[in-house]
Amino acid sequence: MPSYIPYGAYWSTPFARWQGSLSHLNSIELSAHVAKSAMSARGITTEQIDYCAYGMTVIQPGCFYATPWFTAMIGAEQLGGPTMNQACATGPRLLSAAMGEIAQGLAGTVLIASGDRTSNGAHVYYPAPGGPGGTGQSEDWVLGSFNYDPWAKGAMVQTAENVAKRFGIDTAEQHEVVLLRQAQYQDALADDRAFQKRYMEAAFDVPDARFRKTVTTLAGDEGVYPSKAEKLATLKPVVPGGTVTFAGQTHPADGAAGMIVVDSAERAADMVGGANPLIEVLGIAQAREEKGFMPAAPIKAAENVLRQTGLSISDIDVFKSHNPFAVNDIAFARAFDLDWRGMNNFGSSLIWGHPQGPTGLRAMIEMIEELEIRGGGIGLFQGCAAGDSAMAVVVKVI
Repeated sequence: MPSYIPYGAYWSTPFARWQGSLSHLNSIELSAHVAKSAMSARGITTEQIDYCAYGMTVIQPGCFYATPWFTAMIGAEQLGGPTMNQACATGPRLLSAAMGEIAQGLAGTVLIASGDRTSNGAHVYYPAPGGPGGTGQSEDWVLGSFNYDPWAKGAMVQTAENVAKRFGIDTAEQHEVVLLRQAQYQDALADDRAFQKRYMEAAFDVPDARFRKTVTTLAGDEGVYPSKAEKLATLKPVVPGGTVTFAGQTHPADGAAGMIVVDSAERAADMVGGANPLIEVLGIAQAREEKGFMPAAPIKAAENVLRQTGLSISDIDVFKSHNPFAVNDIAFARAFDLDWRGMNNFGSSLIWGHPQGPTGLRAMIEMIEELEIRGGGIGLFQGCAAGDSAMAVVVKVI
C-alpha cells in the first residue's frame, strides 16, 4: 500500500547551535510544544491520528516514556507507538515505520516527530559492582559518541578521512563544497526567508523551561556563520595529516521537526483542503558500509532505493543529503557521475546544523518544497548515520 505526505503537513523549528537559545529545553517537551502549535495552525486534530512514532538520539529527563509522554502533551492520550533511534538516520527511519504501519493496514494517518538537544548532553555513569573497588564505567552521551565508535574504534571525523582517501578528495574541494552550500543556504533566506517560511514559523518564540513565557525569539537558524575562501584556506585539518577541517563538517545543534503520513491520495488532499501537490513516497531503503567508512554508506542506500523503485539516477530531479561532512557530497556525486553543485539547493545540514533526530525530517521537507517550486518531479534524499549505516528515500511530487 502506498504512502503519501499531505502537502504542508510538516514543520521544523529553526535549528540552534548547541549551548544556544534552545539549550535549556527538554527536547521531548519542545517537540510536543511545537507539534501542538503546528497541527493547530494547519487544522490537523489529534482525533485524525491513528499512530505516532517519536525519534530521539540524545537522552533527556523522562525519555523512558518518550512517545506516550509526547502524545499526551499534544492532547492525544489515546495514541501509542514506538520511540526510535537510528542516530542521524532517525528521520527516514520514522518515515519507514509510518509506511510499515500503513502497509499492514494498522493505521491510516500517522504522526512522526523528532526532537534532539545535543546541548548539555548527559554524562552517564554505569555502576559495576564487580569492577576494581566497585568502580563503574562512564561516558559522555554526545561528545563520546562523536569521538568513538566501539566497533570501528575511531572518531566520526576519521570515517570522513577514510572516505576522502578512498575517493581522492582533498581539502580544497571540500572547501569549495562548503562555500557553495553556504551560497545555497542564502537562497533560502532570500525575500525575507520566503523558502524557509514554507515550513518554519517566521518568528519562533522560544519558551522558558516551564513553557510559561517567551524568553527570546528566533528569526531563523541560530549559529550559522558565513565563511570566506581566504579564511578557509588558513584552516588546518582536524586529524594531523588529514584533509577535513572544522569548516568541512557540520555543527551539533538543537531542534525539532514533524510530519504527517497517510494511506491514500484522497486522505492527503482532504487533510490540507483539496487542491495541492500530491506527494507520494515511492521507496525507502537502508544500507551499511565497510566499518569506518560512514560518509560512503549513502551510496549503497541510494543504489538500494533506486533498485527498489525501478528508477535510475537520471530520473531524479532533486537531490538532498544529510551531509555531516563535505566529503559526503563529493563521494556521492563521484559514485553516480553527478556534479555535487546540483545537490542541496536552499541548504543542507552541513550549514544549518545537526540536531541528529530531526535533521533528516527537515531535509526531506526542504526537498519536497524544492520539488513543489519546480512544478513537481522526483526527489532523492540520502544520509549517513552512526555505525557506517545510511538510509535513502525517494518521493514524487505531482
